[in-house]
Order: sequence, then structure tokens, then C-alpha cells
Amino acid sequence: MRIGFGFDVHQLVEGRDLWLGGIKIDHTLGLLGHSDADVLIHAICDAILGAANMRDIGYHFPPKKGNEFEDIDSKILLKKTLEIVATKGYSIGNIDCTVCAERPKLNPHIPQMQQTLAEVMGIDPDDISIKATTTEKLGFTGREEGISAYAVVLLQKNN
Repeated sequence: MRIGFGFDVHQLVEGRDLWLGGIKIDHTLGLLGHSDADVLIHAICDAILGAANMRDIGYHFPPKKGNEFEDIDSKILLKKTLEIVATKGYSIGNIDCTVCAERPKLNPHIPQMQQTLAEVMGIDPDDISIKATTTEKLGFTGREEGISAYAVVLLQKNN
């Protein structure tokens, strides 16, 4: 078994959709990034890659203008990440995540995020813990300038 940690942050801006945990959430702002900027999926990808000692999401899916990853659905990146670590014989044991955002309130969306991520990864939704918190109006998150996410992943070696 191996443990990996991931972190991601993206700026909130007007004119973009808000994607978190593979689902579109109704909000006045969205996250700015090369892909759909799903901070939760990006943190999970980094945790998975880190646990397998296979670098990070930017290494495997570089943010270059006009490349195949521009505006890509992060669920595709997550699926590709699982394929990458499978080459070393690893699969997901469980995932524990925290998303930091003042608004919108994320708790009502957590079951749908868990279900969506479980379907993408081919695992049980019970193996994906997602928690939502705020920073009590402190820092860039508290000022609603961005959203951050943290993830810890346990990988298991396949027999």
C-alpha cells in the first residue's frame, strides 16, 4: 500500500462554469484554468500520481495553449491518471478529500460528486470521502477569490 497527497487551487472568475468533483455547480463564478479547472479532481490526480511516485498532473497533462488538454473535462484526466498508475500495478484503496470554499455551499452536492467520481474510477462511492469547509472569511478563499482542494489517496498493489 502507498499513500499520496494532492493539493490544487484555482482562481474564481466571471464567465466560467464551476466544476467540482466532476459535476457542474450553479454559481455566479467559475474556476479559471487550462482545463475545466476542477480543483477537486486535480488534487485527487496529484495524490494518486504522488502515491505511485509518478510526478504530478502538470507533468502528465501539461498546460500548453492549443494542446489536447486545453478545456478538457477533468474526469478524462482522472481516468487517464488511473491508467498511468495501473502500469505500475496500482489501484485505488480509498480517497479522502477536503474542498475549501466560502460559496457556494457544497454539502448538498457531495453525494453527487461521490457518485460521479466513483463511476469514473470504477470504485464504490463509499471509498470516496469528500468534506467541505470554509476559511471563516480569511485569506483568498474567504474573500471568494479562489477555491482550493486537498486529497489523500491510498493505493493498493494489485495481485
